[in-house]
Amino acid sequence: MTLILASKSASRRAMLTAAAVPHEAVAAQVDEDAAKASFAAQGLSARDTADALAELKASKVSRLAGAGLVLGCDSVVALADGSLIDKPVDRADAAAQLRRMAGATHELYSAAVIVENGHPVWRHVDRARLTVRPLSDAFIEAYLDAEWPAIAGCVGCYRIEGPGVQLFSRIEGSHFTILGLPMLPLVDYLRVRGVLTA
Repeated sequence: MTLILASKSASRRAMLTAAAVPHEAVAAQVDEDAAKASFAAQGLSARDTADALAELKASKVSRLAGAGLVLGCDSVVALADGSLIDKPVDRADAAAQLRRMAGATHELYSAAVIVENGHPVWRHVDRARLTVRPLSDAFIEAYLDAEWPAIAGCVGCYRIEGPGVQLFSRIEGSHFTILGLPMLPLVDYLRVRGVLTA
């Protein structure tokens, strides 16, 4: 049985490949902005928003793909004041987000949902807490010179596996979760389902 990843995320594909998880990738093609606005109107928490988005992506691809296990994923960043930040729309927005996160701790929720034949059969949401050190304007500009536009698709404007690690003074949580996929619970479930050898 092959796992279908409902995403073209390079980091998620790289994690699955590195872990020797056989998979195919299919873009979910969902309107994330509309979905997030709907979830916000319903009063969903950051955790539940990540979970709902992951399920939405997996469900959409499952309807198209038919049989098989479809993995949907999403990550949401919640600032200390409870507000959510999204992928930056441009470099200026990225700089503004970095200034908002500087000197404070934020939470990152990474959700994974597996849908089979249109129905969710497994889900896991993990949380990491990340403390961004105080950042000078000079650092922010140099960081964006090096990382933009590569981080344009990254919630929180960082790739922890690259120069983004320089943003932080403290990190609590799984490295995999920060990269966007709670891998250990996922591979446990894939062993149960026979995708991986137990």
